[in-house]
Amino acid sequence: MYDCILVPTDGSPEVEHALEYAFDLARAHDATIRVIYVVNVAGYGGLPMETALEGISDALRKEGEAAVARAEELAPDDIEVETAVLEGSPSRVIVEHAQPGECELVVMGTHGRGGINRLLLGSVTERVVRHAPVPVLTVQVDSPDMERQPDRNRVAVE
Repeated sequence: MYDCILVPTDGSPEVEHALEYAFDLARAHDATIRVIYVVNVAGYGGLPMETALEGISDALRKEGEAAVARAEELAPDDIEVETAVLEGSPSRVIVEHAQPGECELVVMGTHGRGGINRLLLGSVTERVVRHAPVPVLTVQVDSPDMERQPDRNRVAVE
């Protein structure tokens, strides 16, 4: 049913919970996992110098490389994993890669923010759910029932 499962990551340890679901589905369907990290520098457009923007882009790209490498590390040996660090609007890039014949399912974490936080920040997951032409499985990644682990899996970008 699924040949490719797309898993966007923001590099947070909580996304590992969504990866677990994706790995289980990939095993059941003999599917490939495609993990992507989207570098989005648009939110930094108000900075006064183009050089500062380039530095931010480089830092975010390094964070993205670490995030997809971590997903690859976590993958069981019997699951094929492809990774990519891309640039653009996260929801738009995710939807572009979630196409029939490309990736037939998206598995992504959601932080479950509501109210004013969602209104102010928007929701990448919500936009993907609304616009993706393939099914989207959302996994609550910060549920109070989840075990909290130290943030040791994040890589500091200097």
